[in-house]
Amino acid sequence: MITLTDAAAIKVKQLIFAENDEGLGLRVEVGPGGCSGFSYNMFFDSEVKSDDVTSEQGGVRIIVDPESAEKLTGATLDYKDGLDESGFSITNPSASHSCGCGKSFT
Repeated sequence: MITLTDAAAIKVKQLIFAENDEGLGLRVEVGPGGCSGFSYNMFFDSEVKSDDVTSEQGGVRIIVDPESAEKLTGATLDYKDGLDESGFSITNPSASHSCGCGKSFT
């Protein structure tokens, strides 16, 4: 299961608040795509399937399907807002290679 940093949890809570739907959680998926084989997808979702893996971190409900959960073991979602870096990024120790943009991995 993926872990959220405090900065990521704060930003996700702000974005959910802006959506005005307290029933939303952050769904994180790993799917085929990108230049390295797999890509990360994140979006808000209120639907939790019976086999989804869920957790709550920093007041944010995280939803991950079982196949993605295996690929996200030990991964961390962070958020930065600075001159050098801005936006969400995932650090995944299970990835043997990542592309330059950080959006896909093998």
